[in-house]
Amino acid sequence: MTINYKKFDLKHVINASGRMTILGVSKVSENVLAAQRFGGEHFFEMSDLAMKTGAYLAKLLKVEDVQIVSSASAGIAQSVAGIIGRGDIYHTYHPYTARIEKREIILPKGHNVDYGTAVEVMVEQGGGQVVEAGYANMCSPEHIEMMITEKTAAVLYIKSHHTVQKSMLSVAEAAEIAKKHQLPLIVDAAAEEDLSKYIEQGADIVIYSGAKAIEGPSAGMVIGKKKYIEWVRLQSKGLGRSMKIGKDNILGFTQAVEDYLTFGSESGKSMQERLAPFIEAINEICGLQGNIVQDGAGRDIYRASVKVTEGKSAKQVIEELKAGDPAVYTREYQSNNGIIEFDVRSVNQREMAAITARLKEIMKEE
Repeated sequence: MTINYKKFDLKHVINASGRMTILGVSKVSENVLAAQRFGGEHFFEMSDLAMKTGAYLAKLLKVEDVQIVSSASAGIAQSVAGIIGRGDIYHTYHPYTARIEKREIILPKGHNVDYGTAVEVMVEQGGGQVVEAGYANMCSPEHIEMMITEKTAAVLYIKSHHTVQKSMLSVAEAAEIAKKHQLPLIVDAAAEEDLSKYIEQGADIVIYSGAKAIEGPSAGMVIGKKKYIEWVRLQSKGLGRSMKIGKDNILGFTQAVEDYLTFGSESGKSMQERLAPFIEAINEICGLQGNIVQDGAGRDIYRASVKVTEGKSAKQVIEELKAGDPAVYTREYQSNNGIIEFDVRSVNQREMAAITARLKEIMKEE
């Protein structure tokens, strides 16, 4: 059977927006596909598969335990539920029970963002109640500490380019406050590339997306202290049932992590080298001015930043790129400032040439 774009009348897409959920996040390798196929063609005791792949990854990552989940969002909900329930079976089957009052999850106000849904939606799905600390433009350790009460269950920190970066406490500072008050610190590091840094900085639970930096299938992992991971794993008998992950993706993701630790991801230097001729070609197009910029959250990721200087607005150019065949999707966060960003991690040289050609057409159109 042949699967292609025409069979389902789908758009052919060039993903220059980055590892974005709306476009299926990332491509997977032949190694990962082989592991997924093995999982799809065989049967396992699923609890045994979860425990043993978790133990295997924990050894690779040098952490106490790991639980593979269906996504980083599921990781937030199940981590919150696990921390609130503390291993209680009654809570597992009744996650919103009034028996438990300790449900407050303290979150810097600038971290309560919409990343496709709101962070607070996942916290509330896990039975937590968001308590915002600080202000939209700053949050200090003191702001976190002043919000702690007898109903506080955990502190949550979102490490993402979506969040406010200015005047925010660090993960290490959040960990110090959490430890002082004997509270667990949960770090959502969904798209982050370093799989050890936040544990080393004192986080008790760290959540990663499987399909972003790791370039695995749809999945996520929750890593950290064994007690907390066991509480998270217990959620598969409760609210985690609606977020379960299949055997094929468990094995595919495990292989992806192993490959990621062995081979790493594309370096920032390589991205800059690949971007250089692209920027040179962009700067030859009338009405466009391009340069290379680093990721706003400080990751070793470099992108093309293209300023639309005349003829059309950045928003018009973005819409016309999407309307083409293939459709080109870009990063739109600065379009109101006349800037379009191109993330080339999932874009090859042929696709970059296609983007350049399409931009030439768009900027010449009246």
